[in-house]
Amino acid sequence: MNTDTAAGIAAGVHTGRCKPQDVVDASLARINALDPRLGAFQVVATEAARAEAAALSARTDLASLPLAGVPVAIKDNIDVAGLPTRHGSAATSMEPAAADDELVRRLRAAGAIVVGKTRMPELSIWPVTESTAMGGTRNPLDPSRNAGGSTGGGAAAVASGMVPLALGTDGGGSLRVPAANCGVVGLKPARGTVPLPRRAESHWYGCSVAGAVTGTTADAALALDVLSGQPAAAVAADRSLRIAVSRRPPNPVARPDRAAVAGLEQAETLMRWAGHDVTRDDPPYPPTLIQSWVRHWLAGVAEEVDALGLQSSELEPRTRSVVAKGARLRRRGRPRPDEAQRWRDRALSWFAGFDVLLTPVIARQAPPAGWADGRGYLSTYLDAARSITYTQPWNLAGLAAISVPIGRDGKRALSAQLVAPTEALVLQAAADLGSERRMLLDSQADG
Repeated sequence: MNTDTAAGIAAGVHTGRCKPQDVVDASLARINALDPRLGAFQVVATEAARAEAAALSARTDLASLPLAGVPVAIKDNIDVAGLPTRHGSAATSMEPAAADDELVRRLRAAGAIVVGKTRMPELSIWPVTESTAMGGTRNPLDPSRNAGGSTGGGAAAVASGMVPLALGTDGGGSLRVPAANCGVVGLKPARGTVPLPRRAESHWYGCSVAGAVTGTTADAALALDVLSGQPAAAVAADRSLRIAVSRRPPNPVARPDRAAVAGLEQAETLMRWAGHDVTRDDPPYPPTLIQSWVRHWLAGVAEEVDALGLQSSELEPRTRSVVAKGARLRRRGRPRPDEAQRWRDRALSWFAGFDVLLTPVIARQAPPAGWADGRGYLSTYLDAARSITYTQPWNLAGLAAISVPIGRDGKRALSAQLVAPTEALVLQAAADLGSERRMLLDSQADG
């Protein structure tokens, strides 16, 4: 039994080998020891988590709860009853939320215990977790660097072992990017699989989804089952997948660095060893694809500021620039609904020849800790453009994608992204990738 994973903790609680109170106390102790240095948490719900663990222990149906006793962290753009929802911003209210978001309710109904809320950049805008009002988050593998974003607090909490599962959102890579930086798993579900926070019909004009950062692919599948309300469709374990491998960046300014290429090449080798049909081929990225995503992002942020009723004067200067640009786009009727649909149709047509696409996740690692604090719009935007181009297309298309850790190069985590029309396909490919890597490590240890 592995009590470092969500599945292992739940199994221990099911059999009585673990007590929810002990699991939560261990999580809180680790947060207390590590978080002053890392800054993963915005707020820690110590007493509420202990009370919840005690109440859970008294239940007689623990064996039926898939996340029984599992400590979880919640990104601070999702409501948790009794805690404020700050969105990484000084412009938001400090009043506590009156009720749990539906996503949090589903986690609690499955037996999970909320230990706190994690940091994020203002309004989830950037792939680096630095908030002027709330602070930044460091990468546990290399605390001299930022954890990435925007679910950076959640990724750091999982990578450091403070929790095995963190709930977050992904509008252009916000689960996968920090997961890749921190060496953990980030699953972006396909559009419509998991409800959006606040039961929104759409966020960032259809680009955003909710999902989880976890330590293992098995935990990612478990979290998806709970959050979606239904098990992912099974794929035969012995089926050989048609896998396309591409290092071509959708945005030519984001050329992959040595570590990004190394992670991709190692993943390609492992998938060949797993018996899959691996071919090098590039998706048919239109030359204006990233610009289309940028329009959805800018207009989406402006729309959210209006929806939340935020005062522009209280936002960070670079956020005000995003909002101003997005407002101009909205006045001109952009983005057009057919922009994303055209790319989705083109991508799905290409996927008729492949089951899964394998790419880098990030072209380069997150910047040094503190780098983005106080930086303006253009500097922060250009840094993001050079780093996260591999993730954005699949938010626009609404397909499933997962970031999987491959290994380490010194303090740098190596990773790869798997993309497919369904979560079942990316989860099967990710599980095979992890299985082959474990076999390789075992053989190296034996040798």
